[in-house]
Amino acid sequence: MAIVTISHQMGTGGPETGLALAKRLDYRYVDQDLISDAARRYGCVEEKLSHLDESKPSLFERFDVETRRYVTVIQTALLEFAEADNIILMGRGGQWLLRGIPHVLRVRITERFEQRVRNWVRRTAELTGETPNQRAATDFVRRDDNDRAGRMKYLYEVDIADPSLYDVVINAEKVANDATVELIEGLIRRPEFQTTDTAREVVASRTLASRVQVALATHPETRKHRITVEASEGIVTLEGGAAALDHAVEVARSVPGVRLVKTKQVEIPPIPPFVA
Repeated sequence: MAIVTISHQMGTGGPETGLALAKRLDYRYVDQDLISDAARRYGCVEEKLSHLDESKPSLFERFDVETRRYVTVIQTALLEFAEADNIILMGRGGQWLLRGIPHVLRVRITERFEQRVRNWVRRTAELTGETPNQRAATDFVRRDDNDRAGRMKYLYEVDIADPSLYDVVINAEKVANDATVELIEGLIRRPEFQTTDTAREVVASRTLASRVQVALATHPETRKHRITVEASEGIVTLEGGAAALDHAVEVARSVPGVRLVKTKQVEIPPIPPFVA
């Protein structure tokens, strides 16, 4: 049927909305835990994966080859879930990764900052039996906002609050959880959000290109080079410098699903040795 990506601010009840929607539609609910499990299949170390997934990267990490590999792995895991269709994808940049795919509905759930702090305090008290300090709660929610914005800026060079990233922006202060679920359900049942063969191929091609990127970022002979990858119907095109492409072709051919590898030679400086 469709794919729904939900981006939410802390304190808006985004996960509750996603779980309720998944149950109502009999969709798979994909959150951080499932994505982490999928990423581990590519050899991600738990500590590194959690750090990248939960916080804004440091200045050094912006130029770290290992960080680039982990980011690529996380992206690949997301795309593999998208290939299965009929999923609710919570956060993790799905609104950007799955842009341009007709059967993807990209939702943003937001609310006034002060109300979100009150919501978080109330829910924390319900779960733990202890009421957080108001100042600490305010700092916590603000820090979470900053971290989410920082991750999106670093990973995809976009502003998480940019309305063009979303098809629907919902104010949780005005629209209750059950109404939000009904609204999203009504939208994805419309003809324009039904999955087509053409759209499936777009997702499959993006997934294959991402798998090739993981292979290139993992191989000792290609991990130090900047190589652009595009894929269409099993045909992969690699773009990079001559030195990079020497080994990249063989690495790409080893990825399941690749039928043919083409190359485009351009002059791209290698990643500096001190980070490679």
